[in-house]
Formats: sequence, structure tokens, C-alpha cells
Amino acid sequence: MNFKTLAIIALAATTVVACGPKQEEATEDKIENVETTRLTKSSISRVLDFTATLQGYETVNIAPSMQGKIEHIYTEVGTNVKKGDLLVRMDQNQYNTVKMNYSNTEIEIARMDALIASGSISKQAYDQAKLGFDQLKENLDFITANTFVKAPFAGVISAKNYEDGELYSGQPIVVLTQITTLKAIISIPERYFPVISNGMSVEMTTDIYPDEVFKGTIEIVYPTIDAATHTFKAKIRIPNSNLKLRPGMFANASIAMGSDEVITVPFQSVQKMVGSNDRYVFVNENGTAKRIFVTLGQRFDDTIEIISDEISEGMQVVTLGQAKLVDGANMNVVKEN
Repeated sequence: MNFKTLAIIALAATTVVACGPKQEEATEDKIENVETTRLTKSSISRVLDFTATLQGYETVNIAPSMQGKIEHIYTEVGTNVKKGDLLVRMDQNQYNTVKMNYSNTEIEIARMDALIASGSISKQAYDQAKLGFDQLKENLDFITANTFVKAPFAGVISAKNYEDGELYSGQPIVVLTQITTLKAIISIPERYFPVISNGMSVEMTTDIYPDEVFKGTIEIVYPTIDAATHTFKAKIRIPNSNLKLRPGMFANASIAMGSDEVITVPFQSVQKMVGSNDRYVFVNENGTAKRIFVTLGQRFDDTIEIISDEISEGMQVVTLGQAKLVDGANMNVVKEN
């Protein structure tokens, strides 16, 4: 290799070394053009939205405590019944036997009332006989209630599992459901536990009646928090005298929480951390991008509430160009909306 060739290689190497630091410096000094919005508080109507499945306010399985033959079922599926209506009559053999014993014992007790008044029998003998009579009365009441089974409340028959003459074996004979009043159970995030109380109004809507709002009331706030989901339950009572709503329907529940002062940003300004569910925004801090992690609140069309102790009024949040930013990047605000 001659002297001329060596000189060319040395010159080339010098050129590469000289260009390297300049290119790196140019990368570090790169400035991203962005648009921002200055944060201000705005008054919003706080509404909590939930989904729920409607249920009959009360549902009871008509299932006598004694097995035996079903003599007669007085109702069919879809029948409306009143409280106290006779629904089922079971085999009466045991009832007739106990009733006869009770009648005979009642006569004997009446005789003993006269005998003890005259001192012809001891009080101990009378007390023992009276105790047996009282126990027999309780047994007769139990057998009567389970032979002639009546409706414990007004409702509609929602299921029937037997026919007359079949042997009752434990499965409910019929199912009675109250539908003039319905209920719904909703799960509410634990952070709202201090502000949810009995008596609060709830608006119920369904896809079946999209233009109609049904009024409900929170009747019970459950006293414990689910450790797995960090939610608590609330029971909503829903009047349904017009019978438009039915158990099993899907519904939306909205609870008005009054007005509140919050900070909202355009929805597209919120970024999601790759590989997690963490959300963040970039704000302008003296010409550099500062990443601030936020919690999302209520959404309003194309804006969304953000919550963070590091967020305050007057900050400039990046609304365009944020996808190219990293924490600490230099940026140039070309437009403030």
C-alpha cells in the first residue's frame, strides 16, 4: 500500500469521527411540534351509569313441607293471584286425621276446665293435658298450611312443574313472582360508598322502550365491600304498576350525583401505556414534555374527565403530536387551542 492510499484512508476515518458527535447532537436537540389546550375546570352533571337485570321484587317457590299426592292445582302459568288465594290442595288424609284428634282433644280439655274448677283433678294433670293440646294445635296449623297452600303475596304464576294427581317429590309445584314491583341489584365502585344512600332516585331505561324513563329508588345499600372487585351492591326498587317491565329484562340504571367541578381533556390526548392499563397525558413544562399518569372519570362526548394530584388549572396538555413524545422530550407549541 503506497503513501497516497494511506493518506486517503486516514482522511476518511477523520471525517467519520468528526461527523459522529454532530449527528448524535442533532438527535438530542430534535424538537417535536405539538398543539396544546390550556386546562380549566368546568361544571358537569355527575351521573353514574350501571347495567342490571330486572328481577321480581319477591319470588317464592310454592313447595309444601310434606310430600304426598297433589289433589289439585288451582292456577296456571301467567295467572295473577291475590295474597291469600288458594294455589294448591295436597292429599288430605293426614290433615283429616290430625283434625279429628284435635277436635276430640278440644272436647276433653273443655271437660277438664270444669273439673279443675271444682277441684276434681289436679292442676298438674290439667297442665299436662293442656300442653298436649297446644302442641296438637301447632301440628294442625302446620299440616293445614301445607295441605291448603295459599299465596303469601300478590303476584303472577311464573312456573308450574306438576299436574293434578302427581306425586309431589320436592321440586316446587308452582313459582309465584311479584311483578307489580321489581328490583335490580347493581355493583358500584367502592369510591362512591360515602355518597350512595338509601332513598336516592334512579332512572331506569331499556332498549325495548328507548324513549321512556322508569323511576326507581335505592332501597338498600349493602354494608360491605367485595375485596375481589372493590365494589359494593345496592338494591333498587322499581314500581311497575303498568307491567311494561318484566323480570329478566336488561336495563340501564343512572344515578344523578349532582354537579361537580372537574378538569376534562379531549379524549384523544389521553395515551395508554403499552402492556398495562395505565393512562397518561403529556403537559408542557417549560418547553419539555412531562408525562403525568391519570385516572379516567366520566366521559362527555369527545372529552373525558381526568383525575390526578399533579394536574391543575392553567397547565397546557398536549392534544396533537403526543404520540411522538417521550418523557422529557423537547417540543414546540405551534398552536394553543
